[in-house]
Amino acid sequence: MSWEDNVRKVVPYVPGEQPKMDKLIKLNTNENPYPPAPGVQKAIEELKGNFSVLRKYPAPDCEALEVALSEYYHLPRTRIFTGVGSDDVLSMAFLAFFHGDKPVLFPDITYSFYDVWAEVYRIPYETIPLDENFDIVAEDYNRENGGIVIANPNAPTGIAKSAEWIEDFVKAHQDTVVIVDEAYVDFGGQSVISLTDKYENLLVVQTFSKSRALAGLRIGMAFGCEKIIGYLKDVKFSVNSYTMNTPSLILGVESIKDDEYFREKIEAVVKTREWSKERLKELGFAMTDSKSNFLFVSHPKMAAAEIAAKLREEGIIVRHFNKPRIDNYLRISVGTDEEMQILTDTLARIL
Repeated sequence: MSWEDNVRKVVPYVPGEQPKMDKLIKLNTNENPYPPAPGVQKAIEELKGNFSVLRKYPAPDCEALEVALSEYYHLPRTRIFTGVGSDDVLSMAFLAFFHGDKPVLFPDITYSFYDVWAEVYRIPYETIPLDENFDIVAEDYNRENGGIVIANPNAPTGIAKSAEWIEDFVKAHQDTVVIVDEAYVDFGGQSVISLTDKYENLLVVQTFSKSRALAGLRIGMAFGCEKIIGYLKDVKFSVNSYTMNTPSLILGVESIKDDEYFREKIEAVVKTREWSKERLKELGFAMTDSKSNFLFVSHPKMAAAEIAAKLREEGIIVRHFNKPRIDNYLRISVGTDEEMQILTDTLARIL
C-alpha cells in the first residue's frame, strides 16, 4: 500500500502555449488583439497605490459586477452567476449538475476541457461524433443522458448553430441540464440567454476573455433561471467564497460600461476575419465558416504540423491539435490587420 494509491490521477487539460519570444505574432490562444476599453485602462491607473484593494477580502457575492451584468442583460441578479473565467463557471456547473449515473454528452471535437472536468469529478461521459462537415447531429443526442454540453460557436471548428436550432435542441432534452458555452458568441453567433426565460434546465455560459479583451483578469458568468443559478451558487460557496479578486470586479464593471467600444472592436475582429478567410482561400486553404475570433484551416499540399513548425521559425505561433480527425487542421486566432497580412504573406512563401 502506497500513499499514491489514494491520489486522484487525471490527464490534465493542456492550454495554448504562452511563449517567451521576441517579436512574436501570437495567434494560438484566441486572445483579443485589441486593448480593453479605455475605462478599464483608466481604472488600472487609479488602482495604483491603493493597497487596501489587495489587503481586504473581495466581495464574495461579486455585487458590483453582478449589478452591472444585471443592468446590461436586463436580468435580475438571481439569474446571474459569476466566476473566475468561464473555465471556473463550467467547472462549478459540472460539479453541480452532473451527479447521476447516466453519461454526460458532448461532441468528440470541442473544447478539450470538458472531458478533463468529467474525469476529475468522476462523471460518466460519452463523446458524440460530429459529422464529416464538423457539424452537430441533433438526433445523435436522443439517448439517455445525465446532461449535455455544447459550445456555440464550437471550438476549435468555429461553427455556430442558430438560436432556433438551440431552442429545438433544449426543448427535446428538458429532463437534464443543457449547458451552452458561448465563449465566442459575440463574434457572429446568436446568444440564447433569452431562452433561459422559458427553459429552467438551460445554463448559458459566457466570458470576458475573448470579446472584452480581458483574458488576464479571468471573468466568466452564467445565466439561467433562478433555481439553476441557486444550485450553482450553493456549490460555489461550498468550495470557495472569495473566488474573484477585487481588481477583476472593478475592471469588469468598467468594461461593461463602454458598449460602443466593445462593439467597435468586435466589428474590427470580424472584418479582419472575413478578409483573412478570402486570402487563405486564395492560398488554397480549406476551412469551416467560422463565426468566432479564430479560423480552422487545412491545406491539401502541406501537413498542418509542418506549416505550424515553419510558421514558428518565422516567429508566428498558431495552434495545432495532434488529435484524431483534426490533426491536419490549424486553429489560427484573428490578429490585427497587420498581423494577418504578415501571416498570409508568410504562408504564401512557405507554400
